Amino acid sequence: MFTELFHNAPLFLTGVFLFGLLIGSFLNVVILRLPARLEYDWKCQCRELLELPESETGPPPDLVWSSSRCTHCGHVIRPWENIPVISYVLLGGKCSACKSRISPRYPLVELLTAVLFLVTAWQFGATWHTAAALLLTAFLVALSGIDIDHQLLPDQLTVPLLWIGLAFTLTGLTVSPASGIIGALAGYLSLWSVYHLFRMLTGKEGMGYGDFKLLGALGAWMGWQMLPLVILFSSLVGAVVGVTLLILKRHKGGQAMPFGPYLAAAGWLALLWGEDMIELYIQASGL
Repeated sequence: MFTELFHNAPLFLTGVFLFGLLIGSFLNVVILRLPARLEYDWKCQCRELLELPESETGPPPDLVWSSSRCTHCGHVIRPWENIPVISYVLLGGKCSACKSRISPRYPLVELLTAVLFLVTAWQFGATWHTAAALLLTAFLVALSGIDIDHQLLPDQLTVPLLWIGLAFTLTGLTVSPASGIIGALAGYLSLWSVYHLFRMLTGKEGMGYGDFKLLGALGAWMGWQMLPLVILFSSLVGAVVGVTLLILKRHKGGQAMPFGPYLAAAGWLALLWGEDMIELYIQASGL
């Protein structure tokens, strides 16, 4: 059965799309709960350091075992109410208990993950390289969602992503170990240098340390050769989005903007088509 799945392209792509919906549902949980758990842990550490009494409220739900609940009334979401996209449509985008509106971001994240998985599988086919690329894609979606909400790229995601990328260089699925190690160093140090130079010149912080770690992780996965392309794409997209938001008056000048989603989008594009773009540029420039 599994052999037939991998050799039948339509069946394989359908399976990847459905798998993406399921992973997208889990990523919604990660985006919602991980920052809350981190904040709870930080408060507990501060209380312990200041020798304050323990908080009377318990920890937030964990990422795996705690049941999903309505954020308005606390209704426990039953399995048939938690089918990706389908349940949202059948429920009319409302909680079955209190009829409060459910944010459309949940089905959107599920659909986005499924589409990204589908395109990735279409690009690389039924290979182990696809499996590695899907893992990177899932991390990038989760990091983007958290950064948009909290302007935070947690070490709990960026650091494992970097080490997994370096580990994959030993398998032959991605780049050579030398390229991955240099990519991780160059990715981190390039933004680290820009950060400190900007702070010396302006006295302000232009980005967070999570951005350094994310670019370092992308360098570990794709090698140092892709870093200029990732930085160029992320800067261009960030500039276009920033100007658009200013024109639409949805963002105030001087207000901080998350850079992680732009790095993630640029990294995903470079993962799929980076080599083709570099080759096209070399041919067009006559180098």
